Amino acid sequence: MNYKFIITGGGTSGHINPAISIADAITQRCKQQGDNCDIIFTGREKGLENELVSKAGYEMKYIEARPFPMRPTPKLFAAIKALYVGRKQCAKIISDFAPDAVIGTGGYVCAPLLLEASKKKIPVFLHESNAFPGRANKLLARKATVVMTGFSNHSSTFKNARKAIFTGNPIRTALISSCNEVDVKSSLGIDKSMKIVFIMGGSLGAKTLNEFALEASRSDVFSDTHFVLSAGKQQQQAFMDSVVDKPNNLTIMEYIDNPYQLLSQADVSITRSGAVTCAEVAAVGACSILVPYPHAAHDHQTFNATMLSDPGAAIQISDSDVAQGKLDSILRDLLDDNKKQETMRSNAKKLAVMDSDKRIADAIFGQIKVKQNG
Repeated sequence: MNYKFIITGGGTSGHINPAISIADAITQRCKQQGDNCDIIFTGREKGLENELVSKAGYEMKYIEARPFPMRPTPKLFAAIKALYVGRKQCAKIISDFAPDAVIGTGGYVCAPLLLEASKKKIPVFLHESNAFPGRANKLLARKATVVMTGFSNHSSTFKNARKAIFTGNPIRTALISSCNEVDVKSSLGIDKSMKIVFIMGGSLGAKTLNEFALEASRSDVFSDTHFVLSAGKQQQQAFMDSVVDKPNNLTIMEYIDNPYQLLSQADVSITRSGAVTCAEVAAVGACSILVPYPHAAHDHQTFNATMLSDPGAAIQISDSDVAQGKLDSILRDLLDDNKKQETMRSNAKKLAVMDSDKRIADAIFGQIKVKQNG
């Protein structure tokens, strides 16, 4: 068999990385079956999806797409025009490529392709990585053959979907399996007697968390602790410019491609609560404090964090509370409580979905074969 798929998802890495992981899972399944597989992506030329998809080795077809404003503004007309143009572009792409199915992972860039595919009766699959769905996925769910969810509350969030199944969020399991092969303390030159706190505010960074890392590393309260900070691509330069006399117990990096080693080996990790980050925390059994990004659409990061904090798999604290200095005592207490750390790690691992790739591939190929047999 020769299968063809078009995948779309954009705007943020939280939509794009799951899309790439799904492409990898489909490719792997086709190899196992002895089938050929062609995959292309659609997205904006100036979008982050173009950068990440190209880096992953997949072809990108450029289309027009703009976000719809929450309320009527002049931007609404531009968004409507972009959707019209994008749908025409997607109609041609679909006609030329003739996909067996299309797959979307969220973001407004999905709308043109998924709407056009549904119109042409092509199977449409949606993957929603967050505990609370974005506008695009919520609206497009009715047209989807199957909605696949990263968290287990799909029955309440996608009531209007034809079919909703829990697959978990796809993660890089190969990297997770090797996360303890390199000793972090040795590789970073950290004294063996020091505790480690890993702080990561996402790929772009988080000003509140960066400032906390700097102040905490200067505090006598954490004299036994080494902080490793992923400052983020947007925040790194401004943050470094503001740092005077960097403490010796603070390691600053711009971005970490493979955070699994630090999540696994740190005594405590402090991160945002994007869907993929939450999946990674569970997969490695990290002892984590989650600080939801306060401006996330529909506050979805708080919903994500709650899915871990409610069963005792993480501690949740708001960004404003961190800014007000309330994280210091929480972190100190957790660093001093090895039993609580281990309980949190155990609870986190119970939430891990290590076969998400397989579940997603099963859902997609199962429906395609049903259609072919029908």
